[in-house]
Amino acid sequence: MREAEGVRELAAVLAGLKGRSGLSYQELGQRVFTSRSTLHRYCTGKAVPGDYGLVVRIATECGADAAELNELLRCWKAATGQGSDQDSDPATGQRQDAGPSARAAPPPADPPAKRRRHPLGLRLVLAVVVALVVLATAVASAPRETGAAAAPPPPEVTGWAQTPSPVDPRLFGVTMNSFSGAMPSFRVGALRLWDSETRWAQVEPLRGKFDWSTLDRLLDAAERQGLPTLFVFGGTPAWAAPDARKAAYSEGARAAPPDDLDDWDAFVRALVRHAGDRIDAYELWVMANHPHHYNGSVKTLVEMTRRASRIIRERDRDAVVVCPSMTELWKEASHEYLLGFAALGGYQHCDAAGIKLYQQRVTDPPETMLEAVRKVDRTFQRAGYHLPLWNTGTTQTLQLNDPLDEDMAADYAVRFYLTGLYARKVQRMYFYAWGHGSIPLVLQAEGEPPTKAGLYVGRLQQWLAHASVRSCGHGLEIALPENVWQCEFRIPDAYGVPRTARIRWTYTGTADVPVGAGARRVQHLDGTTRTVDARDTVRLTGRPVLIRY
Repeated sequence: MREAEGVRELAAVLAGLKGRSGLSYQELGQRVFTSRSTLHRYCTGKAVPGDYGLVVRIATECGADAAELNELLRCWKAATGQGSDQDSDPATGQRQDAGPSARAAPPPADPPAKRRRHPLGLRLVLAVVVALVVLATAVASAPRETGAAAAPPPPEVTGWAQTPSPVDPRLFGVTMNSFSGAMPSFRVGALRLWDSETRWAQVEPLRGKFDWSTLDRLLDAAERQGLPTLFVFGGTPAWAAPDARKAAYSEGARAAPPDDLDDWDAFVRALVRHAGDRIDAYELWVMANHPHHYNGSVKTLVEMTRRASRIIRERDRDAVVVCPSMTELWKEASHEYLLGFAALGGYQHCDAAGIKLYQQRVTDPPETMLEAVRKVDRTFQRAGYHLPLWNTGTTQTLQLNDPLDEDMAADYAVRFYLTGLYARKVQRMYFYAWGHGSIPLVLQAEGEPPTKAGLYVGRLQQWLAHASVRSCGHGLEIALPENVWQCEFRIPDAYGVPRTARIRWTYTGTADVPVGAGARRVQHLDGTTRTVDARDTVRLTGRPVLIRY
């Protein structure tokens, strides 16, 4: 079967399953962690999933039986010219064969262990003994002196455990600081448009006169990559608020609401009508509690949120509405602002809350962001709301900081996303930024290859592409040295059987820790792998490693 015919047949089968399920593209996309526009492209033959695992997830959610899955596999192989036992390298984008061993017959399943019930006292003694043995064989070191300011103490957060839940690829977002249409050449899961020449003042330079060229270029490129997009409102045109304070943008945008909110309504309406389903989510204002970005009243901001949400939902009921993002979450004033926005009913118009998570100093470990998450959670408890959190960026003073060295930048970039996983309540982590080469931590400057940080972020996503997260914790609470952090996952092996895997790293310093019973190999972010057994130890540093069991 020629590839073109395979594409048509695959699209027809997927479209038939989707139609039979009664699910909308948005509902199905949420279940399989991809954008609705990407699903539409798959079901119309405009694109083909590069991963058969995604085809299986789509079909399974639509109630496909074994015969339909076999038919899909045949069509997918014909459409792609490749087998389902391949995977891609995030550093090169090339697909790699899993090798002969991956195609061998799967090993027999482990026999179920017989459980013996012990008295409570004996179980407690055993638990203490195990913890002491682990700690006795683990050696931790203090951080090396580097001349930099000492790292702050780790945040007072506790670990957690849950029924394994899939790791959403959309967690791994980046903010686009580019307007060319170029996309990251390493794996990412979602895009946010800001500092990409898509501010309100740039899209509507004159009342009723729109320039959609840059936005269309970015949305078309994102759609080709199958990446969901978040549009950010901000930068009121000068014509809409001529006497307001100028914002820090070259086009003369204002850091204020428009004088006439009908102008706001008209822009939101025109944007949603033009973009259609190419925009998956809308952040209703950027850094709303910072006067450099918004210096209007909270009451006006709530009214703008109400109006925009109503317009968006009238025209695109599947779009996610993200309330205006709040920054400087270390300050009590920021939480008072959040409470004021909530008291006036602002959050009742949104599906998620925008927040800015970042370290107080760029040299602080990323895990310090968890203290801000804890404070935000307590503030929302006071306000009576329980919305998912979207981390949509960093501070406006980021560029005033000196660059991080290459190794620290790579370690911190990976741990930025792991901290989001640890936080649990955070659904999206948009790293600021892609395309920018003059910030302390660069993933990829436009026109340049990915940095080590970008390559390592891509490899982290490869590790977790089909993973379910089960728990996260650190230190003595999980019987590890105090400076060691860990998240545990279930990851399918070469035969599709879910196996335990743990990502471990240190907050500061190093630690020599036993890999534990059942360990088979340790994988490093540079792509190297070491075979181990339960008697081995691994030296942990600030660079996370993956231990497979």
